[in-house]
Amino acid sequence: MTTTVRLVLEALLQVWEDDPTASLYGLEITARTGLLPGTTYPILQRLLDHGWLTDEWEDLDPHEAARPRRRYYRLTEDGARQAREALRNAVARSDARRLAWARGLDAAARHESA
Repeated sequence: MTTTVRLVLEALLQVWEDDPTASLYGLEITARTGLLPGTTYPILQRLLDHGWLTDEWEDLDPHEAARPRRRYYRLTEDGARQAREALRNAVARSDARRLAWARGLDAAARHESA
């Protein structure tokens, strides 16, 4: 899992765990993650394609509001479950890589001192 996908999933999960009916629009997600829209929106589309998210367009007249309609995203129940599992697996892989790296440093230090 890339760092960018992890950031998007964490932002969505944080909101979902507080209120499973709550949703975020795209620019709220970019603000929470610090990612640019050109990075965030393709991730959201992939999550939609995989069924992890639902989306809904805001019911608004853009001319009256003087802004474009917002597209809101929300994790599905299955998406939240899969996101939690994917994040756990990513952390486990990261921890394993860190441990292997540290063991490699220890072995290198022992070799140098021998």
